[in-house]
Amino acid sequence: MQCLAKDRDALLAFYDFPAEHWGHIRTTNPIESTFASVRLRTDRMRNCGSRETILTMVFKRLQSAQQGWKRIKGFRKLELVVNNVQFRNGEPINDQSDRLAA
Repeated sequence: MQCLAKDRDALLAFYDFPAEHWGHIRTTNPIESTFASVRLRTDRMRNCGSRETILTMVFKRLQSAQQGWKRIKGFRKLELVVNNVQFRNGEPINDQSDRLAA
């Protein structure tokens, strides 16, 4: 219980982003699925090429995998996140008076 209390802010940090982004923030599946095909190929190619050959293969596998990637839900709100707009419970906070000027 102390561990949860200590890490509460980190565990709930995704609420400080737009609600549409929560699913993307809470999962590592895009990273895992992207590298699954690379891992499969590199396991099969052990000791069958130079460093340059392996790097080229990894690049081509990632380039191929990106064709199946989906767009981030709420991608239009990325501009707000980049511009340091604060969110609370997935909604932008209208009172930005305490925000630092860029």
